[in-house]
Amino acid sequence: MKQKNHTGASASAGLRQLHPNVWVLTLTSFLTDISSEMIFNLLPLFLANVLGVRTAIIGLIDGVAETTASLTKLYSGALSDKLGRRKGLAVLGYGLSSLVKPLLYFANAWGWVLGVRFADRVGKGIRTAPRDALVAASVDEKRRGLAFGLHRAGDTAGAFIGLLIAAAIVWASQSGVTALTRATFQRVVLASVVPALLAVLVLALGAREVSAKGEQGEAPTLSLKGLDRRFLLFLVAVILFTLGNSSDAFIILRGQERGLSVLQVMGMLLTFNAVYSILSGPLGVLSDRLGRRRLILFGWLAYGLVYLGFALAKTGWQVWALFGFYGIYYAATEGSARALIADLVTSERRGTAYGLYHAAVGLTALPASLLAGVLWQGVGAWGGFGAAAPFYFGAAMAILAGLLFWRGVR
Repeated sequence: MKQKNHTGASASAGLRQLHPNVWVLTLTSFLTDISSEMIFNLLPLFLANVLGVRTAIIGLIDGVAETTASLTKLYSGALSDKLGRRKGLAVLGYGLSSLVKPLLYFANAWGWVLGVRFADRVGKGIRTAPRDALVAASVDEKRRGLAFGLHRAGDTAGAFIGLLIAAAIVWASQSGVTALTRATFQRVVLASVVPALLAVLVLALGAREVSAKGEQGEAPTLSLKGLDRRFLLFLVAVILFTLGNSSDAFIILRGQERGLSVLQVMGMLLTFNAVYSILSGPLGVLSDRLGRRRLILFGWLAYGLVYLGFALAKTGWQVWALFGFYGIYYAATEGSARALIADLVTSERRGTAYGLYHAAVGLTALPASLLAGVLWQGVGAWGGFGAAAPFYFGAAMAILAGLLFWRGVR
């Protein structure tokens, strides 16, 4: 009992000692995700139910969006290293996303949705690597897992609140209607505006710059030279893993295909975000104690089992339950991966390293999502293999990536 109390006191002390930047960036992500998750988790249903778009196009939209974000992250991270400053780029990125998301109110074709998603992901690309580098620079090595875990917990708690608001709007607007309607989606878009603007204000007024130690004034460099070999092997493993990690839009569509209504899909998403948010902080602390590698391997194993479950699911409630367990994968890996990068890369190259990491994820997201859509429904005259096929493929790639990470990154 005494040990338990001591542990709890240590955790509380660790939270109190975190740099104010960690709290400001956590609040910024919390507000941003209230806004974003209200909209983007409904987008697959909006595209399928309202605009009549096939899964291959839905995969294309998500893949292009994430690839755009990743290319921007790559350059933005290197630019923040060159400038030795992170905050300005983060504010610019959050501001751009806040301005373009309301335009989805007017979307009447999938090309319009693609355009808004493209611009929003440019904003995400500008902000993400500098923001992660700012978090890493604001804490010492012993608290990185805690800091990134707290940040991911705040981010996901925002997603939970955003989904709760969206679910309330869906319930009030179309109770008893199985498919999403245009009017309901437009109400959700309008409700997302206020938290998005508040997020930009919190970051602009609350964050403090922590300068990088490297040389300033040189051109941004994307060179891999001088980066730790373990970091490079980690990137290769991440690429393999992500090739089977198609957009979560396919999980949403799988739930609807197995019989879930729009409101039940919202409940499924709420369950996922509750698990993710609750576990992110504790698992981040655990990565400080047991090591990032173990947590990431555990998360990838959980992912493979859950994706196998998605493939085998017979009913909507099974997809719902599995999506809750899916939150364990995110909680174990998202913060731990960011902390691992800070462990492996010197401070003056962290912006570049985070850019490379996010680029590895996003550039692979396009072929991953396209492949998932083709495996599901096929393309043109060529038929697909059915709704289970993308999930079998994802489980297999998780196993291959885990083996490479286990053997190559020690």
